[in-house]
Amino acid sequence: MTIKTNAADVVAVSVSGRAANPSMGALPAEPYRLTSEGRPFLWPTFGGIVYNVSVGDSAFGWTGDCIHPSVSIAHPDGNKNRGLNVFACVGNRATVASGAARGAQGVVTGKSGRFSDQVIVHFDDETRRKMAVDDLIVVRAEGVGLALPDHPEVAIKSIAPALFDALPKKVEDGVLKIGVVATVPPHMVGAGAGLTSEGGSLHMQSTDRAELAKHGLDALRLGDVVAIADTDSRYNHGYLRGAMSIGIVGQTDGPRAGYGPGMTVVMTAPAGQLGAFHAPETNIATLLELTA
Repeated sequence: MTIKTNAADVVAVSVSGRAANPSMGALPAEPYRLTSEGRPFLWPTFGGIVYNVSVGDSAFGWTGDCIHPSVSIAHPDGNKNRGLNVFACVGNRATVASGAARGAQGVVTGKSGRFSDQVIVHFDDETRRKMAVDDLIVVRAEGVGLALPDHPEVAIKSIAPALFDALPKKVEDGVLKIGVVATVPPHMVGAGAGLTSEGGSLHMQSTDRAELAKHGLDALRLGDVVAIADTDSRYNHGYLRGAMSIGIVGQTDGPRAGYGPGMTVVMTAPAGQLGAFHAPETNIATLLELTA
């Protein structure tokens, strides 16, 4: 279904970052972290060029903590990195601008924050094998400012106009409804709550595996589109009865309390103006025709 947007007026601008090296953090206890049961662990975490995890793969089961599939990028200057994290949108095209993979094309598939503040970009396997940490990636950032004239109370976040157009959607009784794989209940919203929704990610908690299964969340894949119930992400992520947000799963599960698959929120509304319907195959790997 076609929904009217202001895409013709949205400004496209370049932002850039470098393939990020995984960071161990600055806390005295690093490199060890604690599981939800208080056990120390040392696993790969966010950042780097990840060779064997891609959009479309399971969001669970990896021996890693909030892994970003494919390639994570960041700018070494903090202010410029903030611009990268805010203006890059899921579905934007990215180009490798230096190194052995120069000229290769990729697609933004998610964001991460608060402490990592990285943008996640899908590249095919061959490109990843050629890339090195610190290779420069330029993103054609387009999507900030996207609006729906016929649905003004639905706020659009971090999504390229072309990806918005490709999402399964319908309008019923004036409510815009998006096709989703599953719905995250508000009591399972974890890390990221209370933080800005203009960048970064919002995590679902996954310590209670039985509760995950109860809501059909235990089989989620990276790239799946999900609804987040009673969650208002117009400015900061927070609980609001009757609100709804739509997110795209961008990061894997992890063993820490309060964390689970990370979601990039792409739209939100405060009071029933946004809804969802079950569409079990809604994954950006298919919608964006991502190649392995």
